[in-house]
Amino acid sequence: MKRILLEPDFNAWREAAREALHLGYLPEELELQDSTVPSTLDLTLELADGPTGPPITAPHTSKSFLESAECAAVHRDPLRWNLLYRILYRLQANRNLLKISVDPDVAELERLESQVRRDLHKMHAFVRFRMVLEPDDLNGRPIVVDESLPTDPNPHHLVLAVPTPFGLNHTALPHCEPDPHATPTPSQPDTCEHFIAWYQPDHRILPLAAPFFVERFGIMRWTILTPDASVSWDPTGKQLAFAPGLPRESAPAEDELEDLWRSYYASIYNPARINPEMMRSEMPVRYWKNLPEISLLPDLLIKSQSRVSDMVTRQQQQPSAQPFVPEDHSLPTLRAALPACKGCELYQHATQVVPGVGAARAKLILVGEQPGDQEDLQGQPFVGPAGNILDRVMAELDIDRSKVYVTNAVKHFKFIQRGKFRLHQNPRMSEISACRPWLLAEIDSIQPNVVLCLGASASKSLLGGTFALMRDHGKILNTPYANQVIATIHPSAVLRARDKESGEQLFQILRDDLALAWHTAQKPALTPV
Repeated sequence: MKRILLEPDFNAWREAAREALHLGYLPEELELQDSTVPSTLDLTLELADGPTGPPITAPHTSKSFLESAECAAVHRDPLRWNLLYRILYRLQANRNLLKISVDPDVAELERLESQVRRDLHKMHAFVRFRMVLEPDDLNGRPIVVDESLPTDPNPHHLVLAVPTPFGLNHTALPHCEPDPHATPTPSQPDTCEHFIAWYQPDHRILPLAAPFFVERFGIMRWTILTPDASVSWDPTGKQLAFAPGLPRESAPAEDELEDLWRSYYASIYNPARINPEMMRSEMPVRYWKNLPEISLLPDLLIKSQSRVSDMVTRQQQQPSAQPFVPEDHSLPTLRAALPACKGCELYQHATQVVPGVGAARAKLILVGEQPGDQEDLQGQPFVGPAGNILDRVMAELDIDRSKVYVTNAVKHFKFIQRGKFRLHQNPRMSEISACRPWLLAEIDSIQPNVVLCLGASASKSLLGGTFALMRDHGKILNTPYANQVIATIHPSAVLRARDKESGEQLFQILRDDLALAWHTAQKPALTPV
């Protein structure tokens, strides 16, 4: 058996594997040993027996295997090099090997890759940078000093000096000398401000993790220290520089930015979503030493229940039409009760409330946004320019308007006065939510097969504030309020199109979605499960 000692480096394995294939070594004839793992074997021993397999002078593999192998290569499992060679060798005869997930070698590769990717995720989440201080700020915390090193006589060599019980611990930093004549820019700051982080990953993932921090903190000058290696980023030269690993004492323990970070964390902490078991699962104890916010958690947890109670109280104080909606949801009763509604402030400015109209047992309800200028004056929904577009679409689809029910998500006109004109304003989410009890009462009274929401405001009323109209229009959705809800654009969008071509496209979207809603509504009603 031939034994080869490998540095923990993917390219080193790749070169050794390529040569072994070229010579014809079978996987069982090769022992690839990790140089970082102690062994009692003679690491350079090569017995007289040579390779017995056929030489593979032009080995091939797939991009997916190389990506998985590069990921698994940073795992600390000492047997990973042999596993990778075994899979590479088998891939020469079976190019579909990686698709056989039950194969023991493939399953082991997937396990190693999964553990490395989880370690990467943790490192991206739990690295915390600390700013080192200016050289003249002598308060016993880490500072950056300018001194020469025995290995480099250059007098302008920046060193991180960290006080320890045994004296100052010096760590070399990338050189920085700001140009006094240069104009500061975000990518070229005018100071040598430096940020240091120390982290202990489970595997040798620093080369794979570094690009993430370059993307996130590309304008900062930073260094990440780990026991295995360290890496520094120079925003001016835009280069990563790798160096040997360093102990925890080489990095600052804290800085003046910690308090700012704790204040920010406390402000975004949501007590209504607290789940201590999940937090312990996703944020294991061994990462806590790097997280400044950990000191806040006991107090935040204790106060969570009272903060949630305050949130519920404030929510209950939000404007709502619910007190004005009668228990009897028949349409005549709702129409009679609507004018008295003061569930939000919109009633103060509108001419009148605009109730829905149409068949009391309609299979399809059309829900618009709010009354427009003409609707507000006439007291009828969809009688203005947008109503004309809706009538045109319904005529093309041969839909009798008297057989559907037409209403709005908000019952009063919201506008801003500009001289003689009243300009439409979109209702806020709080106003849409306040008016929702009226819409739900109408749906409860009619019991339609389908509700078609016209525009974003109507969609938000039944599908939530984060509903993406242009992405999810034309889909049949189930909600707690109606079994089949479809969303489409508002007819006024056709009127606001920037040109004739885009107007025709929007008209076609409205036509297609309305046709879907109409034909779906004609089918037997679904029974809730």
